[in-house]
Amino acid sequence: EVQLVESGGGLVQPGGSLRLSCAASGFTVSMSAMSWVRQAPGKGLEWVSSINTGGGSTSYAASVKGRFTISRDNAKNMLYLQMNSLKPEDTAVYYCTKGGARGQGTQVTVSS
Repeated sequence: EVQLVESGGGLVQPGGSLRLSCAASGFTVSMSAMSWVRQAPGKGLEWVSSINTGGGSTSYAASVKGRFTISRDNAKNMLYLQMNSLKPEDTAVYYCTKGGARGQGTQVTVSS
């Protein structure tokens, strides 16, 4: 059974940083394409970033490119999202996903 558990969210001031973690079980992260998506209050799901299998090529939404970095730790079977230079518009619940599965999410609030 695929299970995804996100953590690392919180309240941060504009310009600050957070690192989100996603603990995966039931599958091997290194052999899976995975993504981060987010949902801001009152809005739909928005794709943020993806990492592919094998060489782990990455892609980012234009709104986060240059500020966010997706990565994985194969030994720990974890997925990460390093978020720098955070903006108020990054406020959302962030989810890691594999195929159609996603975790419970972690809240990120960017506010002064």
